[in-house]
Amino acid sequence: MKRRGEWATVPLREIGPLLEGLDPSGLDGVLSALERDPRAGARRLATRARARALAKARELERLHAMRRLETELRLEGYRLVAGVDEAGMAPLAGPVVAAAVILPEGYLLEGLDDSKKIQGPRRRGALADRIRSEAVCWSVGRAEPGEIDALNIYRAGLLAMRRALEGLGIPPDFVLVDARTIPGIRCPQRGIIHGDALSLSIAAASVIAKTTRDSEMEEMDRVYPGYGFASHKGYPTPEHLGALRRLGPLPVHRKSFAPVRAALGGEVVQKSLFRFEGND
Repeated sequence: MKRRGEWATVPLREIGPLLEGLDPSGLDGVLSALERDPRAGARRLATRARARALAKARELERLHAMRRLETELRLEGYRLVAGVDEAGMAPLAGPVVAAAVILPEGYLLEGLDDSKKIQGPRRRGALADRIRSEAVCWSVGRAEPGEIDALNIYRAGLLAMRRALEGLGIPPDFVLVDARTIPGIRCPQRGIIHGDALSLSIAAASVIAKTTRDSEMEEMDRVYPGYGFASHKGYPTPEHLGALRRLGPLPVHRKSFAPVRAALGGEVVQKSLFRFEGND
């Protein structure tokens, strides 16, 4: 590592790569030296590097806070903690998809958060790929439109969650669930309000559930062109409602939901439980 005084002789084009390779423990001293460098370009590089370091420290702090529930459970003796979440409760078409994920002890993944807070499908997809490859195990469960119509959307969501848990290759010791508890499972569980923002395991499940469902809806768009499933993912957007009126419902529509039932000319069986707020 270079001594502080030597940084003034390093060409600007070499400073950036050198800063990226520095151990965090030695970064502060180097940045202090560069901030006193007579070259404006060196001072700008130091300012950017310090901002990146601060952002990374804040991200690590956020991730450690989101890992608190899992850490506490492991201290109580629960080694395999599964997070469970779902996607697709509010749409008019397609399945509700749930995921269950067991993360390794001490696991941190930069950028992992409630899937609704992650900007853009590419970023969500990259995180989902990491989770699938690095998790102890993961599984997806679903409830199809016919089951949603028969059970109601709330019970169908619980069914999808139970199926996701039952699909895990390794049974969990404890289950953390977003906002509810799942009937019919044997291991202890806890429902966490806003769990996808408070637990890394639930956040990981939310990312897997959403990316899985989004991919299925994009495939559905190829099977049923004209409805716009690739863009709205089955949610009751103006585009989707207009297609329902023009083209009529499909087998993949939830016929008990008010707009679909109205398009069929029948009486509403159940209304969506959620006001449309965009893709969940």
